[in-house]
Amino acid sequence: MTPRVILITVIGLLAGAAAGLTFITRQPAGVAPKSTSTGQALIGGPFSLTTMTGEAVTEKTYVGRPMLVYFGFTNCPDICPAGLQIISAALDLLGGKAAGVTPLFITLDPERDTQAKLSAYMKSFHPQLIGLTGSPDETARAAKAYRVYAKKVPIGTAPTDYSVDHSGFMYLMDASGKYVTHFPHNTSAEKLSSALTAALAKS
Repeated sequence: MTPRVILITVIGLLAGAAAGLTFITRQPAGVAPKSTSTGQALIGGPFSLTTMTGEAVTEKTYVGRPMLVYFGFTNCPDICPAGLQIISAALDLLGGKAAGVTPLFITLDPERDTQAKLSAYMKSFHPQLIGLTGSPDETARAAKAYRVYAKKVPIGTAPTDYSVDHSGFMYLMDASGKYVTHFPHNTSAEKLSSALTAALAKS
């Protein structure tokens, strides 16, 4: 094999491994990765949550427009704000087309992320971003539907002294709520904007 062929083969293997790890690592305990005969990733599904303005919503609320779903928490020191800044920049790049996208930020820390706290936090990012919270059971079900790993990590002695270790992907769903693709929290705004543009063209 020539050096070029070897390089292409190695890149292909690494890409395949990375794709596989995306769905099988950092799963909540007792939750096994699922697969179907069609090969479609089983990401996304029903949720029942509350917006930062107090509106009760489900996944059906947003049918008809592509969704960009991102999980995190307001006390997150770096990953969450970095991801939200990228989402904000991608929406800015879309210009007027951004109105056709529903960007959601779902908290993994509902005990501390009240509607008021989410509302104040989201003001630092794109005005179109919608913060969602709910009861611990409701947010846990939403995270499970999207195969999101999340675990409290104590950082002090008080009950509220903890962080949340979690996976940090952005999930692009089509206008019918089906999974399209995902992006790491540090993807480029340009790449994300291009994917949103393609999703809008198909909606």
